[in-house]
Amino acid sequence: MARPSVGHRCGACGAGAPRWSGRCGGCGGWNTIVEAPPAAPPPAAPVPIGHVEAPAAPRLATGVGELDRVLGGGLVPGSVILVGGEPGIGKSTLLLQALAGVAGAGHRALLVSGEESAHQVRLRADRLAALSPRLWLVPETSLPGVAAAVEQVDPAVVVVDSIQTVVDPEVGSGPGSVAQVSHCAHRLVALARQRGLAVVLVGQVTKEGSLAGPRLLEHVVDTVLSFEGERHHALRLLRAVKHRFGATGELGLFEMTDAGLRGLADPGQLFLGDRRSGLPGSVVVPTVDGQRPLVVELQALVAPTHLAMPRRSAQGLDGGRLALVLAVLARRTGVELGHADVYASVVGGVKVVEPAADLAMAVALASAATGVALPPDVVAFAEVGLGGELRQVGHTPRRLAEAARLGFRRAVVAPSSPDGPAGLGVSRAATLAEALGGLGVAPRQ
Repeated sequence: MARPSVGHRCGACGAGAPRWSGRCGGCGGWNTIVEAPPAAPPPAAPVPIGHVEAPAAPRLATGVGELDRVLGGGLVPGSVILVGGEPGIGKSTLLLQALAGVAGAGHRALLVSGEESAHQVRLRADRLAALSPRLWLVPETSLPGVAAAVEQVDPAVVVVDSIQTVVDPEVGSGPGSVAQVSHCAHRLVALARQRGLAVVLVGQVTKEGSLAGPRLLEHVVDTVLSFEGERHHALRLLRAVKHRFGATGELGLFEMTDAGLRGLADPGQLFLGDRRSGLPGSVVVPTVDGQRPLVVELQALVAPTHLAMPRRSAQGLDGGRLALVLAVLARRTGVELGHADVYASVVGGVKVVEPAADLAMAVALASAATGVALPPDVVAFAEVGLGGELRQVGHTPRRLAEAARLGFRRAVVAPSSPDGPAGLGVSRAATLAEALGGLGVAPRQ
């Protein structure tokens, strides 16, 4: 007996279903069953990989240096990019600046605004000095209307802000639904491939910080960019979560100003510009985000408390690592903070969650507890083990080179770490207690 054809499919897990139902039998998700796409065309014949023609079209530079850095040089014609981030973080500002850069280089660019009116976009363009005769705008939410605008303008780059607002009347569901987002994304991908234009989709995020809509949306695009930052800080970070045309290790840094986003080729001034020397509880740690070294200030504060459960606050740090460092300090070095409130923070709005910050966190806590300030030209980084031992972390030469470039003269590191560049002395410590003693912040016996 022939098996029934699969007419529907789950947009979350991809499981097939003979008919529509409210709940997927594969993953248990609700309202994720959508009509399956038409049958695939006949398979292509295999050919030797050396006979495949390499793409000849060059990348389109956006003029936004940090964005081009993350993309590996610019936008690839025929590709589709998904940009996600919290509302109000600056996604529309970033992409409008990018479109203005593409238009300024002599290419036509089209902005499809589904969330803002034409007047609102014009006001932002005035503020960003992004007015160009080659930059076109259409406030449209209908997929056929978007396709017609592309046909009329014939742009090299199209930005759709956002994909959750685009609807196709042929699909019987509202905007933002799983069926609409999946269908419209597939149609826009096909349009990009057919016309050889770069399409950028703006995606909304959930409360947990993940991209809204079906997971299929992330798989169908070529590149997924994450735009992050704190609303109360000027710093913005752009990183590639997925990139079929390059590496995902690059990090783009921006500062939000009244005139839009400004790229930070050297973020040292933003992170260390207002640092106070001679302050107990302050230490500088060289971190690496992706492939980019960042030298940031880590601060700690220890305050007496009468609470039965002392407070533990970690801003920009991993709370689990803070708890681990506190336990190792108490057990291996005698720095007992069980009856005090502990606050640890990374200055500047950046997040440091790698184990390389363990030593800096422990040194800052010991400095705050003893009231002894560290020398202003010292950096510290290493992973702290449960036995109190210090372990080397990745990209150590890059961290040391960045610290030396910014004028630091001494680095406290794990015993297996290599030598630093000229002008930077390396102090190796086998244990956390040895590192605290060498810095003069060990507790008095």
